[in-house]
Amino acid sequence: MKALHDPQMLLAEGLTRIREEFAVPGGFPAPVQAAADAAAQRRPGAHADRTALPFVTLDPAESTDLDQAFAIEAAGADWLLHYAIADVPWFVGDGDAIDAEAWARGTTSYLPDGKAGLYPASLSEGAASLLPDGDRPAIILTTRIDPAGEARLDGAERALIRSRAKLAYETVREADLPPGFADLAARIGRAEDRRGAARVDPPEQQLEPNGTGGFTLAFRPLLLSETRNAALSLAANLAVARTMLDAGTGLFRVMAAPDAAAEAGLRATAQAFGLRWPAEMPLAQFERRLDGTRPAEAAFMLAVRRAGRGATYRPYTPRELPWHAALAAPYAHATAPLRRLADRYVLRAVLAIANGQPVPQDVSATFERLPKVMARAANRDGQIERAVIDLAETAMLANFVGRDFAATITDVNQGQARIQLADLPIVATVPANHDVPGDTIRVRLASASPAQRRLEFERLT
Repeated sequence: MKALHDPQMLLAEGLTRIREEFAVPGGFPAPVQAAADAAAQRRPGAHADRTALPFVTLDPAESTDLDQAFAIEAAGADWLLHYAIADVPWFVGDGDAIDAEAWARGTTSYLPDGKAGLYPASLSEGAASLLPDGDRPAIILTTRIDPAGEARLDGAERALIRSRAKLAYETVREADLPPGFADLAARIGRAEDRRGAARVDPPEQQLEPNGTGGFTLAFRPLLLSETRNAALSLAANLAVARTMLDAGTGLFRVMAAPDAAAEAGLRATAQAFGLRWPAEMPLAQFERRLDGTRPAEAAFMLAVRRAGRGATYRPYTPRELPWHAALAAPYAHATAPLRRLADRYVLRAVLAIANGQPVPQDVSATFERLPKVMARAANRDGQIERAVIDLAETAMLANFVGRDFAATITDVNQGQARIQLADLPIVATVPANHDVPGDTIRVRLASASPAQRRLEFERLT
């Protein structure tokens, strides 16, 4: 959950408790802040001058930590995507105070009322961010997209860039974007379809006061500008993964497909929402049919994400293909170094490979250490997100204690049945009673405690 509208601060106490429970840092130690402020004053001297390229950024309107900027150039039948990534490795040195703190955090942690950055704001929202207020050091990943949508890295270099505009998802117009933007995204999408990719981008959950003291939980589907922009990042990361794989090194994102039990639970969830999922249709194909603007389908998209076993990081291993099932391809993270620690090292490796140099030994060694650090950060961020969703759900249902709901059993484990409410995107548990996934029951909300983020349902059937 990235958006939570709470203008009357009705949820402020709950969010404060979440921050305390998960030890979300409120700032940076003085030595880290001082080192970041000093690094922000550095001036590049060995970066190539690419300020003539018409780079732009495209992000949420309120964002100031801008990892990526892009320019698009025609090259015969291909498109060249010049994807500029914030040059965090140039600002942060191995073993310095900023680096040590970043290793302790792993990622930027997001809550609806603010974030705990991976790096101090003087870097992440200032000198290293690709804002349109002056020249910025960047790593340009030049990715070639052919007519079939296949992506390959043409080159990587350190360069100075100058963003022409800070475009926002909510207000961007077609005329604001570089020629080729829509066609490039369409090519990448067609390539995904051919691979059988099952990538799901569920809409954001938003909780808003309903005017009567309660709340309404709604979905905000992704805008077309967001999905097209995500395609650019996807292509660059796929090209980076291919480059590292060919070189026999790197750090990859891997994810297994949902197993048979998870898919059986998802079929029961689809039934609960009244979605027609033919028995012979694979999950990946069904996912590509989903429309995030329809509440039931949006809720199912969230269920798919919950059912997955999650992506993890894995260093290169000879004779072992690092596979990401949702993307149906090898994949890596390189395009968000302001928000993810691992991206900084992947960028260093790709810079070396693209320029015919060996990957530094310290970077290769780091690939062995990063999976554990990133897993710890992902676990923390997942717990925070789950806690925020629980807070939202309990706040929404606080005035519905005693009301009956239809539900479908999606899973049974150790005497507990997991249920999906038929009319709301809420998952809960009740005692099992010879249930099997797909059974429909009725339940009554016995209690809803936003303070404890806990819902309790009792079975009626």
